[in-house]
Amino acid sequence: MSEKRRIVISGMAINTKLGDDVNTFYDNLMAGKSGVTNWTCIDTSGIYSKVGGDLSDYDIRGKAKELSKKLPEEWGKRLRKIIRKAPFATALSVLCAVDAYVSSGLVNTDFDHTRFAVIVSGHNLNKLYQHNNFMQFQEEPDYVDSMAAFLSLDTDHAGSVAEVLEAKGPIYTMGGACASANIAMRNAVDELLYHGNDVAMVVGAPLEFAPMDLHAMALMGAISFQNFHDTPHLASRPYDMDREGFIPSHGAGVLVLETLEHAKARGATIYAEIMGVQAMSDACHLPSPSVEGQSRTMVRLMERTGIAPEEIDYISAHATSTPLGDLTELRSIKEAFGKHVYDLKINAPKSMLGHTCWSAPAVETIAAVMQMNNGWLHPSINIDNLDPEVDVDVCANEPVQYEVRTMLKNSFGFGGINCCSIIRKYED
Repeated sequence: MSEKRRIVISGMAINTKLGDDVNTFYDNLMAGKSGVTNWTCIDTSGIYSKVGGDLSDYDIRGKAKELSKKLPEEWGKRLRKIIRKAPFATALSVLCAVDAYVSSGLVNTDFDHTRFAVIVSGHNLNKLYQHNNFMQFQEEPDYVDSMAAFLSLDTDHAGSVAEVLEAKGPIYTMGGACASANIAMRNAVDELLYHGNDVAMVVGAPLEFAPMDLHAMALMGAISFQNFHDTPHLASRPYDMDREGFIPSHGAGVLVLETLEHAKARGATIYAEIMGVQAMSDACHLPSPSVEGQSRTMVRLMERTGIAPEEIDYISAHATSTPLGDLTELRSIKEAFGKHVYDLKINAPKSMLGHTCWSAPAVETIAAVMQMNNGWLHPSINIDNLDPEVDVDVCANEPVQYEVRTMLKNSFGFGGINCCSIIRKYED
């Protein structure tokens, strides 16, 4: 199959503390609102980490009821049945996937569901569900959830989405730490180009944090846990001198990808075109980001797509608010783009969202596509004392009116996993 076939985004859905629909999400990003709060789903009394983007109060059943009305009756019944038993993270994955399917207009389309792929991004997704069952097992083994043997598995996300939406093509999960959703997008593109599929859904699944995970990350020095317990909205501050680590957050984002021919044939709304996705490795398992590895990934991506550095207008940065990570990424951008770096606009969605981890590339790609199509870039908030090494335009604290034709989305995961995408404003 020729790589010249065009791949487009024809559906998007979101669920974060800044909104569970793309327009509310975009409006809150543009307003510079923070979705970072204190954890309520976890007893933090015995751990250092107190701050996170907590979605545990989300009305899951209410959303399922709302979406059921937009589905065929049998599909709605399946959705409500699955949601009743699903762990928190699985339920959010399914709801966001159904929302994206509805928003794409596929629900009213008669297409071949054996050519419908579902790729879920992430791994070890239902950690709090597993933690709570383990605690129950310690107390009384017979009272654990009898379904835990398979509801704990990451594959339950893909299987549950496929069951509700009758996706009968390939379904699987792709794990790549914080690069997972970009890697899932890379595979979705391959499913469309090389494996005979017409529709591929990238499910940026939420990571359900457990207390041990949060405490271990604090001990490692990866997350913020010292100065912002009483002011959580200030904790995520990429590029600021007082940044002290990333902010773990719940969040899901789903993208519907199609071949251009398939999307046009059914009269779909086309949000953007995917020009390419490149994955590479630092060949180092430790959480120590590499300028050489990150820049090499960006350069290889531009070479593969035939897009010159000067054609990139905007970068949606990985920018996690860690002292080392923010500057490593900036140095890698400078190495990849040379003098053009000073003509680029860069912003940090995690300044408002926190780090949605495995789903972050999908969540932030949706944010970037909304910005590209609206002609405004959201601010990078909480920059009170700009790091002196940051000498490029990072949209500090204020939205910027700016026309974007071509953008780059960076994602870099623990384990030396780098994956970047180039997305272009759709032109017929």
